[in-house]
Amino acid sequence: MKFQPTPIACGLAGLLLSLQGAALAQQATETQAEKDAKAKQQLEAVVITGIRASLESSLDAKRNASGNVDVISALEVGKMPDKNLADSLQRVVGVAVRTDYDEAEKVSMRGTNPDMSLILFNGHTVSGGDWYLSDQASSSRSTSLSLMPSSVLNRATVHKTSRADIVDGGLAGTINVTTRRPLDAPKGFSGSVRAGAVYADLPGKSSPQLNANLNWKNEDSTLAFIGQVFAEKRYLRRDTASRFAYGANSGWDQINTATMLGITDASLAGTGLKASDLNGVRLPGSMSTEFVEGVRDRKGGMFSGQLKPTASTEVGVTGFYSKMEASNFGRATMGAIYQMLAGQAGPLGGTTATNVGGQRVYASIKNPVIAEETTVYGHKLRVLKSAEISYANGLPAQYVGDSEGFYRSGAYASSGFLDLNGKWVVSDRLTLKGLLSTTKGIGHTDMDRGLTFSRYGQGIKYAFTDLEKAPDFSWINAGSGTAPLASTAPAGTPGYRLTGRSGMNRYHTIDSEKSFAIDGEYTQDSGIFSSLAFGFRNADHRRQYGLSTVAAKTNVITPIDPAQAVPYPGDFGQYLGGNIDNSGFYFSREFLTQYFDTNLAKQTNSQWERRIANSIDLREIQSAAYLMQNLDAGRLTGDVGVRLVRTAVTSRTPVPIPAGQCLRIEPGKPLVPCAAYPDAIIDVSEGQPYYDGVAFNGATGTIYRKETTKRVFDDILPSLNLRYNFGNDIIGRLGLSKTIGRQNYNLYGATYSGQTCTSQGCTVTGPNPNLKPLSARNLDISLAWYYAKRSMLALNLFSSLIDGYAKTGGTSSGQTVELYDGSTNTYRTYMINSSTQQKARIRGAELAWEQPLWWGFGFQSNASYAETRVEDGRPMNGASKLAGNLGVYWENDVFSARLVYNYRGDYVSSTTAPGPTANSQGMSTIGGVLMPSAPTIAAPVSSVAFSANYDITPQLQLAFSATNLTNPVRATYRYSEAEQQKVDASGRQYYLEARYKF
Repeated sequence: MKFQPTPIACGLAGLLLSLQGAALAQQATETQAEKDAKAKQQLEAVVITGIRASLESSLDAKRNASGNVDVISALEVGKMPDKNLADSLQRVVGVAVRTDYDEAEKVSMRGTNPDMSLILFNGHTVSGGDWYLSDQASSSRSTSLSLMPSSVLNRATVHKTSRADIVDGGLAGTINVTTRRPLDAPKGFSGSVRAGAVYADLPGKSSPQLNANLNWKNEDSTLAFIGQVFAEKRYLRRDTASRFAYGANSGWDQINTATMLGITDASLAGTGLKASDLNGVRLPGSMSTEFVEGVRDRKGGMFSGQLKPTASTEVGVTGFYSKMEASNFGRATMGAIYQMLAGQAGPLGGTTATNVGGQRVYASIKNPVIAEETTVYGHKLRVLKSAEISYANGLPAQYVGDSEGFYRSGAYASSGFLDLNGKWVVSDRLTLKGLLSTTKGIGHTDMDRGLTFSRYGQGIKYAFTDLEKAPDFSWINAGSGTAPLASTAPAGTPGYRLTGRSGMNRYHTIDSEKSFAIDGEYTQDSGIFSSLAFGFRNADHRRQYGLSTVAAKTNVITPIDPAQAVPYPGDFGQYLGGNIDNSGFYFSREFLTQYFDTNLAKQTNSQWERRIANSIDLREIQSAAYLMQNLDAGRLTGDVGVRLVRTAVTSRTPVPIPAGQCLRIEPGKPLVPCAAYPDAIIDVSEGQPYYDGVAFNGATGTIYRKETTKRVFDDILPSLNLRYNFGNDIIGRLGLSKTIGRQNYNLYGATYSGQTCTSQGCTVTGPNPNLKPLSARNLDISLAWYYAKRSMLALNLFSSLIDGYAKTGGTSSGQTVELYDGSTNTYRTYMINSSTQQKARIRGAELAWEQPLWWGFGFQSNASYAETRVEDGRPMNGASKLAGNLGVYWENDVFSARLVYNYRGDYVSSTTAPGPTANSQGMSTIGGVLMPSAPTIAAPVSSVAFSANYDITPQLQLAFSATNLTNPVRATYRYSEAEQQKVDASGRQYYLEARYKF
C-alpha cells in the first residue's frame, strides 16, 4: 500500500517535530566534547554498515518491486573498482558491456545490441556523443557511458520487465539512473573531496584524478543544493595484431588460382598438394600491427537544487555536463597478401598490375599448412594456417604492404542535460508530477590526417598458433621497418616509400532532445485496486551528422625527411604473445600537424568544406500516453497497463541530381541558385579538389539536394506485472509486455547512390523510410528466495519475440522513390535496395546468488544464458550466450576490500549500426558454396578488478583500486576461431586516492 498523509499521520509528524525541537534544545547544553563523541559514533555507524547496508538496501528494492529489477546504490559503487557507469552496470546479471580499450563504454541487456537498451537519467533520456570518428559516423542509438563517472550516481535501477509508466524505447530493458537528491543530504554544509592519480602500465604514464562535491541544506529541510565537479585524466595505449589492411587485403578471402597465377603445381612441389587443391581455401589478406595511443581527459560537473515550500509541493532542478577530450594517434603496418598473389602493384590497395620488364609477376605460396574449420553456420571450410607468400628470388622489390600514421586531433565527446521536476500532493488521494528536460550530446573530431607509405620487398611468412596470441610472422627482404626510404632511393629498393596522404577530414555529430512529461497517481483503496497511474510524455529528438573536408592547396605529395621518423617502442606487442615483427615507425603529432597546415591546408569557409552525401539530418517526435492500474491483494501485488506511442520521423535525405544540370559555386563567389534545381546545394565542395593555380571547374563531382520524407508509426504497448509472496521469504514474479526499440538513425538518413536502369526496371541503393520501430513481445518469469539477511537466490527465465529487426545488405526493400534519370531526361521510379526487416528471437535464463559469509566476508555472483536467432539464421549483433560475475568482499569497521571477476562469452561484434547497404547480413560464395557473409565475432574474455578502502579517521579514507588485473588479450575472429581477425591488449590501470568528507 502506498503511504498517504492522514490527519493521524500529520499529528504524529507534528509530535516528532516537537520532540526534535526539544532534542535540539537539550543539545544546546551539551559540551563540545559530547557533540564530537556523538558525531564520531554516527560516522562510525555508517562506516560499519557500508557495503553490507548498501547490499541490503539494493535487495530490499528488488524484493519489493512489482517487476523484475536490479538496483545498484551509490555506496555500493563507491566500494567497487568502477570508473564509469558502464563499469558499475556490468556487475548486474544479464547486463554486458562493450569495452573500448580498457574501459567499459556501452551497455547491452539480455543478449541484445546496446541500441536496444534505453538509458535514462532522472526519468528522461540523455544525449551523448562518441569520441571515435567511426562511431560518430555510424549514428547508433546506443549511449556512451564513458562520459558518466560513477560518482554522479545515486541509484541505478535496471528494469528487465516493462511497465506502462516506463519511458518507451528500451526494447530489451531500461536503466534509470537517478542523481543525488539535495534534501537527502545532512543539514548545513557537508561534502567530500577525492584526489589521487591513476597509473596505466602499458603507456607507462600517470595522471591526476579529482572529484569534489559540496552540499547544503537549511535547518527546516525545505531548501538544499548539491554541487559536484570532476576532472579525471587517463592515458591509454593499445597494441594490436590484426588482418586490417587496404583494399582487398583487409580481413579474409579465398584462394582463386584462376587469378593467382603464381600458385602452380611447380611452386607447390614437395608439399603433396596441387594448385587446384588450394582453390576456395580461406587465407588472411594481411599480417598487420596497430599501435594506438590516446588520452581520456574527462571534465565536468553537476548541480542540483531542491525546494519544498510546503508539505504538499516540491520542486527540483538538476544540471549535468561532461566533456571528454580524446585525441588519438593510430599507426599501423599492413601486409598485402591478397594483392601479391593477384599480381597487383598497389600502392595502398590499388589494383595496378605488377610490371617487371614488361611482364606481370605473381607471388606464390610456399610450405602451406591447411586446416579444416567449421563455421559458426555449420559449413566446412579450409584455412591456410601457415605459409610463405613471396615473389621469386632475383626480382626487384615488389609491393608487399603499407604503413600509415593518422593523428585525430581535437576529438571529443560531450553530454549534458538540464531537468526541472515538480511534485504536488493535490489531496490525500491524488499526486501529480511534472518533468521538463533538455539534453544535448556532441561527438567531434577536429582533424583526421595522416601519411601513408607502401612497402616493397620479397614477401612475408606467417603461422597462426592460438586465437588469443598474435600469429608468428616476419617480412622477407623488405628493408627497414623503423624508417622510410629517402625519396631519392632507386626504384626496386626494399623498404617503405611515401605514396600518399589523407584528406583533412572533420566529423561532427549532434544529438539533442527536449521533452516534457506529466504523471499522476490516484489512490483508490478499493479492494484489489490500490492506485491508478496515468501520464503523458512528448519528446522532440534531433540527430545531425556531418563530414567536412578541408581544401588542399595541391595534389603534390611533399617529400619528408626519413630522419624524423620515430620507431615503435621496443616493448610494442609484449602482451600479444607470438613471435611478431614488432618494428614500425611514425611521424610525431607535431610533425603531422605542421606538414598538413603548411603544405596542404587551404583557407576557404566551413560551408564549402561540407560533404552533403555523408550527412544525416533527422527529427523524431515521440508522444506517449499511458494508464496503469496498480494491484494489491495481500500476497498478490502488481500492475496492469497500456502505453500508446506515436513516433513521427522526418528525414532529410541527400539525393543526387543529374550530372551537368547544376554547377558548383566557387568559394567566395555570390550564391546564385541553380535554375533546374533551386534546392540543389551548390556551395559545398563534396570533397572535390580546389587546388592553387588550377582553374576552378564547377562541373566535377556529384551535386545533391535534400529530399524530405515523413513517416508516422503507432504502437500499442500493453504490460502486466504480478508479484506473489509464497511465504518463507519466497517471491515469484510474472511479467508480460510489449516493448519497442527505434531503428538506428543511419537507416533513415543514408544518401541515394548507384542509380541503375535496365529492361527489368530501375534500382538505387539508399535508406528505407518505411522501417518501423522494432517491437518485442516479452515473457519474464522469476523466483527469488530471500533466505537470510542480505541473502538471495534467484532464477529468471525470459523470452522475447522481436519483429522489425533490421536486415542490411542492399536487398530490395519493396519501397520506391522518384529520381531523375539522366539518360532519358525524365523522372523515373526506382526500387530502393536497402535495409529490410525480419523477425528475431531471444530466450534465456539468469541465476543470481549472494549472501554474507562469516568474519565480515561475503559474495555476490550471477550468470546468464541467452540464446538468440534471427529469421535468416544468423545470431544477433552484440549477443553473448554466456556471461557472469563473481565478487567477493570483506569489511570491518575501518577496512573493506572487494575482488570482482567478470566474464563475457563470444558475441557478434560487427558495428552496432551498419549502413543500410552494408553486407553484414548479406550472402557470400566461399569455395562454391553460398553462405552468410562472415561476421566479426569477439572471443570470450575475462577480467578481474580489485578495490580496497581504509578509514584513517572517520573523515579521511585512503582508497586503492586496480582494473584489468589479468591484462586480458581481446581477440576477434570471422567464420571460426581458425580465422583470427585481431588480438589486442591495453594493459592494467592502478588508482590511488585520498577521500576526505566533512
